[in-house]
Parts: sequence; structure tokens; C-alpha cells
Amino acid sequence: MSGRFEGKVGVVTGAAMGIGAAVASALVAEGCAVVLADRDERALQVAADRVASGGGRALGCAGDVTVAADARRFVDSAVENFGGLDVLVNNAGVTAYGEVPDFSEEDWDKVLGTNLKAQFLMAKYAVPEMRKRGGGAIVNVSSVQALASQRRVAAYAASKGGVVSFTRSLALDHAPDKIRVNAVLPGSVRTPMLMRAAQAEAGDPEETIASWGRSHPRGTVIEPEEIAAVVLFLLSDDASAVTGASYLADGGLSAQLPF
Repeated sequence: MSGRFEGKVGVVTGAAMGIGAAVASALVAEGCAVVLADRDERALQVAADRVASGGGRALGCAGDVTVAADARRFVDSAVENFGGLDVLVNNAGVTAYGEVPDFSEEDWDKVLGTNLKAQFLMAKYAVPEMRKRGGGAIVNVSSVQALASQRRVAAYAASKGGVVSFTRSLALDHAPDKIRVNAVLPGSVRTPMLMRAAQAEAGDPEETIASWGRSHPRGTVIEPEEIAAVVLFLLSDDASAVTGASYLADGGLSAQLPF
């Protein structure tokens, strides 16, 4: 434990599993008190118990990040239980596949609502609490698909591109408040979302994931803990000069040409 976040309080959305759970664990290990927010109540409680098992301070708070009242409750929970709010990680995300003519309006709204609107809602309620603490840091999880996309993911790519633009604007607006805002753009990360995508393909899902890993120059998919390390850097005082930035953490995926 380096203690970079000793005395700090954070909220992590989409924290029941995958990147969110890894970020919450890493924050607590470095002294942060964390509210884990997710709509999967059962998985959330398991994650919160695991994160707190080493003696850290962690609290699960179930709800839907696309609902303003729930977003506000996540922030209020941090304030009421731990005394304030210093860091926010907007990680909750979903995807849906299909070409635009066949894509339902409901799926479009779900993807844009979870991946983009929810980040607005969380920031809306988090920023005033950070002002009270004299500043803070926000990391928005985007994707390499904000910059270069695959087929049949128009909603997902649009939402993740929106996150990058939202991050820049939020950073500019709140630099005078000493609130830094940055984005992380992962490549393929070994999460339940990636496994569901692999299971939708023909053949063995693990081999499918391995093949996706081989498309990254480093040769493997990324582990959630690797993304958590980048997130914690951006939240920490080590990144005091960094705001409005988009950090690629994609194993070199976006650096290559397709030949």
C-alpha cells in the first residue's frame, strides 16, 4: 500500500466486476474509502465484501447510473458515509451489436444512456462535492473505439467518442475548481462483457479471446488490473499536470496499420 489515496473518498460506477471492481480494489488498497456503484445488486455485494476484506473501507450501493436520482444517491452515499468526495471513476458501460437500419431505438438509448448520459449525471452531482473539498479528480472510461471502430458497433463507438469530447469540456470548465478530468481508452480487456461477446461467436470462447489478443501488438488481451493502474495514476497527484487528456491503454492496438 503506497497510501496515495489515504484520507480520500471515491465513487466507482460499474464496480461489481471487470475494470470497475479492479479500480475499486486498487483504490481501497491505497487508502481510499470507496462507494462501489452498480445495478447488479448481488454481484455488487460480493465485490464490496471482497474489496473490504483486507480492512479497507468500501460500501456497495445498488442503482442505475442512467437515473438521476440514483446517480445523486451514489454521491450522497459517499458524503454521508465517508465525509465527502475526492475522486470519481465513470466506468459503467454496455454494448449492443447491429447495423444501424436494424438497430432498435431502445438499444441505442440504452448504450448512449449508460455509456455517456450516466457520466454527465455522475459529474453533475460529484463536481459540487469536490468543490467543497477544494478539488478532485475524475476519470471517464472510454474505449479505443472512440478513435477507430469495428463493424456493427455504431452506438458503442458514438458513445465512447462522446466520452472523449465530454472529458475535454468538463476538464476546461472545472480547471478553476482544481478538478482534473481525464479519459482512459482501453483495448480488449478480459471482462464479463468481453466474454459475452466471445460466447456470441462460433467456437471456443477462450480461443476467440486469445485470437482477439493476438490482434494487439503485445499479443494478449489486457487484464482489468492493468487498466486500474492507469486510472489510479490519473486520479493521483502524480498526474497533477494532466487534465483534459485521453490515455490510450490498448496494448498498441490503435498504433498499427492493417497489413
